[in-house]
Amino acid sequence: MTLRVGVVGVGNIGSIHAGVYKDHAKTELVAVCDIVKEKADAAAHKYGCRAFYSVREMLESGIQLGACSVATKGEENGGEHYEPTMELLAAGIPVLGEKPISNRIDEGERMVALAKEKHVPYGINLNHRFTPAAKRAKDWIESGRLGKLHMINMKMWINNPVETSPWFHLRALHPHSFDVIRYFCGDVKRVGAFMMKGEGRTIWSNTQIILEFANGAIGNLVGSYDAGASYGLERCEVAGANGRFVLEDACEELTFYPRWSIETESYSYLGGMRHFNETFKSRISHWIEQLDAGTAYNQINGSGEDALKAQYLIEAAIRSFETSTIVEL
Repeated sequence: MTLRVGVVGVGNIGSIHAGVYKDHAKTELVAVCDIVKEKADAAAHKYGCRAFYSVREMLESGIQLGACSVATKGEENGGEHYEPTMELLAAGIPVLGEKPISNRIDEGERMVALAKEKHVPYGINLNHRFTPAAKRAKDWIESGRLGKLHMINMKMWINNPVETSPWFHLRALHPHSFDVIRYFCGDVKRVGAFMMKGEGRTIWSNTQIILEFANGAIGNLVGSYDAGASYGLERCEVAGANGRFVLEDACEELTFYPRWSIETESYSYLGGMRHFNETFKSRISHWIEQLDAGTAYNQINGSGEDALKAQYLIEAAIRSFETSTIVEL
């Protein structure tokens, strides 16, 4: 049966969601919604579906929805996710939200709690974990190829001149970083953070964050809004007792380095995925496949709860920096 879907918020990212749904064999895009009438109308014309200007209007229209993406934006890229997500979840409609789940922990907690109460699937576009390269690396960890995990070194940085809240860099960019960190190494026990403002900046645009994991591993995150693409956007290195891997730019290069040998094992563009923009299709398609398979609400990969745990880490890093202390979770 074809899944009838909608998209709330049809800016740049919402349009990517709409395009994936439009082209996927198992979905029919039937609705787009945006508080800016011109955006909704333009998207409806482009994708051949109905336009709505509020979630309430969309729900009261009687249109049948099997799932909906929420790609609104707002302060720190997460300030407008709460209301549309709560309306959809309350109506029993599975939601795939954009990251961050919210820039407010209390809102994120209420969204996750409502999805759990209603037994409604709730996912977040944590697309870095859905690449073929990330999956291969995760398989290496789970099969024991790395042995006992020792440490993770994560880097994520881009050029972003935007100046909004003091914590814009942390809350808007690093839901991805911390989800990748948790995906590979599990829950974090303690966090310590240092931050600085780049030249001419008013926000904390650079950070170094140290981590201790529940399983005893240690790690760090280097993040910046002041680094150029020529440096590479992302690098993740995970080391264990028997070897380590390095994953470059989410999907492009993956290399395994055995501890006791000089031989390496390298892959480029696994599954034909060449660059970051392709990760949206991979993640949204996985969401569609899980819904089509009837996956239980508490078995969603890249769930709202996963995204909330990433936000807990971000807020712990902010508290650590503000108080000059190590913060326990």
